Amino acid sequence: MSAQQLTYEGVLEMFRETDRLIKNQGAEFDRRMQEADRRMQERDAEFAKMRQETERQMQETDLRIKRTNEEVGGLGNNVGRMVEHMFGSRILDKFHALGYKVDDYTRNHHFRLSKLGIRGEIDLILHDGDISILIEVKLMLDVADVRKFIDKLGEFRVYADARWKDTTHYIGAVACAVVEDGAIQFAHENGLYTIVQSGEAVEIVETPEGFKACEW
Repeated sequence: MSAQQLTYEGVLEMFRETDRLIKNQGAEFDRRMQEADRRMQERDAEFAKMRQETERQMQETDLRIKRTNEEVGGLGNNVGRMVEHMFGSRILDKFHALGYKVDDYTRNHHFRLSKLGIRGEIDLILHDGDISILIEVKLMLDVADVRKFIDKLGEFRVYADARWKDTTHYIGAVACAVVEDGAIQFAHENGLYTIVQSGEAVEIVETPEGFKACEW
């Protein structure tokens, strides 16, 4: 448009058109912002719902874990008592066959020597005059269990000497329903008998040549 053709009315129309365009763009911007805000609110609502559902599932899982632990713990205690009774009531004859004159046994013997910080429990003690056989009963036995029992035998020796000035010789045995690799060999290497469950019977595992029961 030439300068001669540019009129006052034309300039006003140009301003009106520009204002209209700006208003339209502003309205479109506001609409898009409102749409974005609506979507964010919907997304926040979905996240809140998902968070509530996740928390609910976690609470249910925690409750199931707690119940399972309680059930397993109770089962373990019951099975442990059954195993101790089975080994205790049947193992006398097995050690008789090895030349030990055991006639009775004690279950769950607790010992404690406070001044030395010693305390523990022996699952089974078979009595044979000057010799007693201390037995650790486990559902599952591994090398770490054998090591712990060896330490316990040493503590029991200290306890017995302090309590009774004892002259009894103690030997050890580990008994289990399930044994992990290496546990029997490790027990034999440290002078312990090993007793395992076989069906309804219990058997003392044959010791290797040259085996000598360790005394405490």
